[in-house]
Amino acid sequence: MRFLLIFLGVLLVAWRWRTWRTAVQRERKDIVPPLPAITNMVVCRQCGVHIPVNESVAGREGSYCSAAHRLTMEP
Repeated sequence: MRFLLIFLGVLLVAWRWRTWRTAVQRERKDIVPPLPAITNMVVCRQCGVHIPVNESVAGREGSYCSAAHRLTMEP
């Protein structure tokens, strides 16, 4: 009889833990992750690679992906 009570106690604890765990997982699914910030993109005039505006190298004739490309296009 004692083993039956211990077995039922273990089952009760496992059932409660599983119910709590599924509830936590449902709450996590309901939370929508924030969208990343939108960044404007420009095209390198030499190679055509799209890069963010804040990472581009500005030249007289447009934007470039690196200083080397700017120097080859704008002597």
